[in-house]
Amino acid sequence: MSRPVLEVSGLEFRYPDGRLALSGVELSVGSGERVALLGPNGAGKTTLALHLNGVLRAGVGSVRVGGVELTDETVTAIRRQVGLVFQDPNDQLFMPTVGEDVAFGPANLGLRGSDLDDRVEQTLELVGAPDLGRRVPHHLSGGEKRLAAIATVLAMRPEVVVFDEPGSGLDPAGRRELIVTLDSLEMTQIVITHDLPLALELCPRAVVMDAGRVVADLPTIDLLHDPALLALHRLELPFGFELKS
Repeated sequence: MSRPVLEVSGLEFRYPDGRLALSGVELSVGSGERVALLGPNGAGKTTLALHLNGVLRAGVGSVRVGGVELTDETVTAIRRQVGLVFQDPNDQLFMPTVGEDVAFGPANLGLRGSDLDDRVEQTLELVGAPDLGRRVPHHLSGGEKRLAAIATVLAMRPEVVVFDEPGSGLDPAGRRELIVTLDSLEMTQIVITHDLPLALELCPRAVVMDAGRVVADLPTIDLLHDPALLALHRLELPFGFELKS
């Protein structure tokens, strides 16, 4: 593995109702890696993601980003380094135009004028959607909304991006455009998904969670060739999908 950019150690978390959502999670992700985070519903995947930039805070264990532990003092800086792209893009699009949505984060960091305009333009180019800037978010297709939501996160120039079910609700063409976009990005990526072919295409490494624990960490192709492991953790390839040997 390359230099670890993200390190999770002994992370435990209980929700207010007492349910244990994370139980001793250990995870290290190298700079530039793309890792699929897999597992059944309720495994703790999204809960873990929300800990990576301090949206949720555990009472036990630690999260380090670039060697810096996430604390009350460092949480603001770490949120700039770890971006979250939520499953529903509408959660991240709230301004009158896409361009204003993409500009929102950098503007809050003090970027102004032509520098801000350039940041928006460059980011929309990066996601392959240069013409979306003047568009109204609620007039966009599902795939366009997804790209716009990704752009709002990438505009902050994060070192790590976590995608929660990025292919959810997309038609085949939109899914293909999404894969091309994510494959072109050079930053560290964690992709939470139930879409195993997408995980295989994008992520050389797969981490499986179940009942709040990391239960497997292996090459994605090896996981998909292990039907017993897939079945044990309620993972399933689409009907008719053939793995290359």
